[in-house]
Amino acid sequence: MKHLSRRIPKPPSWLPADPYIAALIGTVVLAALLPASGPAAEVAGGASTGAVALLFCLYGARLSTAEALDGLRHWRLHLTVLACTFVVFPVLGLASAGLVPYVLSPQLQSGFLFLCLVPSTIQSSIAFTSTARGNVPAAICAGSFSSIAGIFLTPLLAAALLGGSGGGFSGDALLKIGVQLLAPFAAGQLLRRRVGGFVARHRKVLGLVDRGSILLVVYTAFSEGMVAGIWHQVTPARLGALLAAEAVLLALMLTVTWYGAKRLGFGRADRVAIQFAGSKKSLASGLPMASVLFGAQASLAVLPLMLFHQMQLMVCAVIAGRRARDAQAEASPEAVPVG
Repeated sequence: MKHLSRRIPKPPSWLPADPYIAALIGTVVLAALLPASGPAAEVAGGASTGAVALLFCLYGARLSTAEALDGLRHWRLHLTVLACTFVVFPVLGLASAGLVPYVLSPQLQSGFLFLCLVPSTIQSSIAFTSTARGNVPAAICAGSFSSIAGIFLTPLLAAALLGGSGGGFSGDALLKIGVQLLAPFAAGQLLRRRVGGFVARHRKVLGLVDRGSILLVVYTAFSEGMVAGIWHQVTPARLGALLAAEAVLLALMLTVTWYGAKRLGFGRADRVAIQFAGSKKSLASGLPMASVLFGAQASLAVLPLMLFHQMQLMVCAVIAGRRARDAQAEASPEAVPVG
């Protein structure tokens, strides 16, 4: 696992919004002021579909089978993270149906449920685990496994649990999942031997392609929402209620992952990795999936995910710093009793 640790990103600074979040907000504002309509909407929609396919092809080309197999040795930790991501989160998402209509509108509740089905993050999970002095190699593998599983599980769970909001199990919905998500991922895996070296050498440039593609998806989704007039359904009171519901969701998952991992017998370093990998949701994976599954309703569907993503970064940055200070205090000579 030593070769994995060399690729650990630097821990993020604690900021209210990073440049990419600012770019996302700017894209939403642009879509509100200058939404694509008519022929421009058709062009944007086609470009967005191509961007999603490219994203999942790159996901497949980046996946190293050797690293995935190497990480299976810590299978209990990975199963715990997967259970948090694809079992506990969805159960809480289903429970949010009780918040309709007094707290959340039906559309926002569908988006709230969808965010509970999205896989975990990779980079921020690793960065926060590193900051908190946790098991970084385990966080790398856990985040990677969650992302891989999410490529298959998130669309299927969304189709099963969201009903009409997500397209149900209709042939059209399953065809979109297969053509726009799974087929490009499989193509990337098949092409990995030929393009894997190129992808590794140009990781930074392709990372910009990833983010640019997601911005295009966001612009298209919010443009469709503006043209359809669905934003008139969201009031400041509804947004405040959504933020409160997401704060409760995040607090519950941070508690479950930390104390649940302790009950399962994991040590401190593993508990840190489980908490940060098991309590987070990936904006990069969720946005393109939502564009496929929700169509014109994608703008409202991704709003809860975008808000939750920013919230989790702020809260987890604070927790990671606290965990690091606790670890430093435990390791200092003064903390060891004399005699």
